[in-house]
Amino acid sequence: MKNIMLVFGTRPEAIKMCPLVTELRGRKEARVCVCVTGQHKSMLKQVLDGFSINPDYDLSIMKEKQTLFEITVNILNKIRQVLEKEKPDVVLVHGDTSTAFACALACFYLQIPVGHVEAGLRTYDIYSPYPEEFNRQVIGIIANYHFAPTEKARENLISEGKNPSAIFVTGNTGIDALKTTVRADYSHEFLTWSLGSRLILLTVHRRENLGEPMRQIFRAVKRITDTHPEVKVIYPIHLNPRVREIAGSVLGGEERIRLIEPLDVIDFHNFMARADLILTDSGGIQEEAPSLGKPVLVLRKSTERPEGVDSGALLLVGIEEERIYEAVTRLLDDNVLYDRMRSADNPYGDGEASRRIADILLGKNENK
Repeated sequence: MKNIMLVFGTRPEAIKMCPLVTELRGRKEARVCVCVTGQHKSMLKQVLDGFSINPDYDLSIMKEKQTLFEITVNILNKIRQVLEKEKPDVVLVHGDTSTAFACALACFYLQIPVGHVEAGLRTYDIYSPYPEEFNRQVIGIIANYHFAPTEKARENLISEGKNPSAIFVTGNTGIDALKTTVRADYSHEFLTWSLGSRLILLTVHRRENLGEPMRQIFRAVKRITDTHPEVKVIYPIHLNPRVREIAGSVLGGEERIRLIEPLDVIDFHNFMARADLILTDSGGIQEEAPSLGKPVLVLRKSTERPEGVDSGALLLVGIEEERIYEAVTRLLDDNVLYDRMRSADNPYGDGEASRRIADILLGKNENK
């Protein structure tokens, strides 16, 4: 029996870790423990409820306007007791969050092996995305297992001197989640509102985009609806008060833009499946949307997911108003470009990543 602990704390992490929890809990050779930090609170609960997962531990670190200092220190202080009690054989963390970084650091201090799910993504600009690029690189130093979603991620790890025998290309667990969440018979009042229009789904929340970059993004979105009467926009707005303040000041009251509360994972995946175009600064959406045949314009200066750009499914458009407006306008007006992006190959996996990771951890698959 192998004792496996999974630790996560944000909504995006949960979406990608819950399929792995389900897979591991179905293996008789594994004893599975789930610890959530509560780095996100209500948004995390939405995902856990959607996958019917009850965590064994909840560190409940969430505080209003919490800083990176507070997140890191509070996780370190609270997770030590859990790790010392459970004595896991391996702890799985995901991606690039402060939860993943702090947990991996705690495991290093206690000499507990770490498995890094979604390993090897890089921009090599330590401040973009911030603090995520730093977090990923540090976790990569600590990790004993590197579960890379793509061959490119594996190459990054090898170029950094990681042991090739500890790197496994598995695909991305976020694609696994889509198999259970997207439904043909799904309906929602806001999708009904958008019928007959070209629907743009917008998500903007990244720390480095707060302030003037976010205002430029929102001004571009407003210009799009002003000049394209066939377009409607739905924006499930992040709970961060600063994001809400900026969004309200630029987009509030617009007839063809709806600022709505955050959606749970089932709702959001089905909104993506019915959108015509997605504008996002999210990481996970860059992987999920190509699986659904949705063109994505990435609202960031750089991306650690270049495979999607190389395949043609993603277009990196930055954070400047004019560039965003021109890119969206071209995609709306150029059917050939739109169809090419919509039909691009998905480089992020086949929905079997959780099974592969479980097999590797339980000694059933030695193939990297």
